[in-house]
Amino acid sequence: MKGRFLFSLILFFIWFLLNYPLNKESFISGVVLAGLLSVIFYRRFAALKVRFSVGKVFWAVVYLFVLFGEIIKANLDVAWRLLHPKMPIRPGIVEIKTTLKSDFARVVLANSITLTPGTFTLDILGDSLLIHWINVKAEDREGASQIIAGRFEKFLKRIFE
Repeated sequence: MKGRFLFSLILFFIWFLLNYPLNKESFISGVVLAGLLSVIFYRRFAALKVRFSVGKVFWAVVYLFVLFGEIIKANLDVAWRLLHPKMPIRPGIVEIKTTLKSDFARVVLANSITLTPGTFTLDILGDSLLIHWINVKAEDREGASQIIAGRFEKFLKRIFE
């Protein structure tokens, strides 16, 4: 019951952030919606075995800032490549290795990589990810892993493991 209530609070907090400032109708809608969604989806959420703590929430917030910064840098890099007269790209598919253990953490990593322009996760194969990269800087598995996933993995380990 405690877990379901915490899940409802998290859902309501997301609702609050998306609908700020709340009026009376929005508040009531958010409470009802969060309650219904927690009743319907809590078992699936609990199956992910995500444990919350103040430290994990802190690192998740830090991770969002890091991800946002990487998205901005990648956007600028891709824009520069597209506007450059010679369009300096070297597209290719690389395989990277992740040290993340949980499937959920790997999916978050894959989505984070896809959100940064210039990279796209094609598949997750165990502890490896296939990535399409607009400008291949390293063809070896370790080098590509460090360049693409290294910036995200250290935070995701603190959040999910």
